[in-house]
Amino acid sequence: MKVVFRTDASVQIGTGHVMRCLTLANELALKGHSCHFICRNHQGHLGSLIINNGHELTLLPQSTNIDQQVTEGKGSPHADWLGATWQQDALQTLEILSPINADWLVVDHYSLAAEWEKEVSKEVGRIMVIDDLADRPHQCDLLLDQNLGREVSDYASLVPEGCTQLIGPSYALLRPEFTTARESSLRRRQQPELGRILISLGGVDRTNATGRILQALTETALPDDIKLDIVMGASAPYLDEVRKQAARLPFDATVNVSVSDMADRMSRADLSIGAAGSTSWERCCLGVPSIIVILAENQRLIGEALERNRCALLLHEADIGSHLDEMMQQLRGSRSVLDKLAGNAARICDGLGSVRLVSLMIKGN
Repeated sequence: MKVVFRTDASVQIGTGHVMRCLTLANELALKGHSCHFICRNHQGHLGSLIINNGHELTLLPQSTNIDQQVTEGKGSPHADWLGATWQQDALQTLEILSPINADWLVVDHYSLAAEWEKEVSKEVGRIMVIDDLADRPHQCDLLLDQNLGREVSDYASLVPEGCTQLIGPSYALLRPEFTTARESSLRRRQQPELGRILISLGGVDRTNATGRILQALTETALPDDIKLDIVMGASAPYLDEVRKQAARLPFDATVNVSVSDMADRMSRADLSIGAAGSTSWERCCLGVPSIIVILAENQRLIGEALERNRCALLLHEADIGSHLDEMMQQLRGSRSVLDKLAGNAARICDGLGSVRLVSLMIKGN
């Protein structure tokens, strides 16, 4: 099969959309299928990472006078993330799609909706949409929403009759190393302790939640021998500031940039403090007890569902300074809390979503 992806990463958008599409593309490539990414040339677009993973890439240019154009051609709640009007984007995408003769077009972009999908459908066999919001109509053959708390009924009026819906974390797109590490990670949870904390607030963290968490941790009664593993993206705007802050901490703290061994780092962590985004399913797969932070409105459903299922403690961004100490005391005071969080999380996701999805795409082609 030939599979084309239309997705973007940027300082504004973050890296999650491209990263989960890259996971799917890598699984497709393992099965002998070719993948081509279409991304706009935003700051922080991750094009080099896509190419380094062996996939083709076409970068779309930024448009001029975009503020006026987007206002006039607004087609979705996140239209200003696109870097063009949806009409311009559709024309540019069609030019790339035309000679490829793609079997599938995978669309993972909050700025794109049914109008765009209908426009480009003439040049592809089937369209799959990856969504988290259920806030706009889609014209697609397959829809994936991997989030806990989402229901098929949420998309009932948003997708055409006959569209196959894949809903929930059993279809979460995780890299194979998480599945590989799952058994050993779950085994070490049998003796829960709190000695190593992984802090990862996404590839961009444009509000510097990482810095505020580090500051809050200095005001908690953590032992001096605690280890902090801080992970950030290369395009994170506060990276240098966090590095300087980490060097002044009373703990053993390291700042690591754009790591390729996240599964191993999560496996070795006794606690993770992270954003309530798609990395939530990586933590669940490995049974990592977590404090999750809602950094954007689209993360609210995930965060609240994980808290409701007792898979994580939920921390709102505005409460980092006032509530983190209370949560750390709760975790340090009882091993049973860590144990329950780990067990509940592990039951949510087994890490085989990419395998399941590729199988369905092959059958549906």
